[in-house]
Amino acid sequence: MSVMEAVRSEVQEIPEGEPFVTSRFSSLGTRAALDQALSRLVRQRAIIRVRRGVFMRPKVSRLVGVVPPEPQAVVAAIAASTGETVAPHGAEAARQMGLSTQVPMKVVFATTGRSRVMSLGRREVQMRHSSNRQLALAGRPAGVALAALRYLGKEAVTSEALARVQRAIGPEEFEVLRRETRAMP
Repeated sequence: MSVMEAVRSEVQEIPEGEPFVTSRFSSLGTRAALDQALSRLVRQRAIIRVRRGVFMRPKVSRLVGVVPPEPQAVVAAIAASTGETVAPHGAEAARQMGLSTQVPMKVVFATTGRSRVMSLGRREVQMRHSSNRQLALAGRPAGVALAALRYLGKEAVTSEALARVQRAIGPEEFEVLRRETRAMP
């Protein structure tokens, strides 16, 4: 089986609209052969290049055409391939915790990697370099709560806000959050 056939077969197993990175196919051939196979699949419109090194099988809607991937999925794919730690920015974290009803206009993520901006369809997604302290508990509900509380500031962190956070993340995660005092603002 050629590299092109192996890559095409592997791509067919990936759900439509789910981003994937080039390194997913590293066991199928050399980097040059993989790049060539992926470029051919892009030209054949079997996959879409979301950004450098990130692709997806197109998900097509009869109303809007090709549906762009979710920013969270693209950022997660990038983080998995680079080994970065990524978490939602404080404004989005506050919305997820029910501490704010405002939906942020910009999609922003905190990352241990370099800062960068990418376009996903009409959306602009920012990945901002942040310290390890700001990304404490990333990937856990307690980490989202910590980012939300840091974003709101100490004046807005009331007993009511803490009760809302506890309801949102549950008692076990709330205990994890309480123990992470060194990362608290």
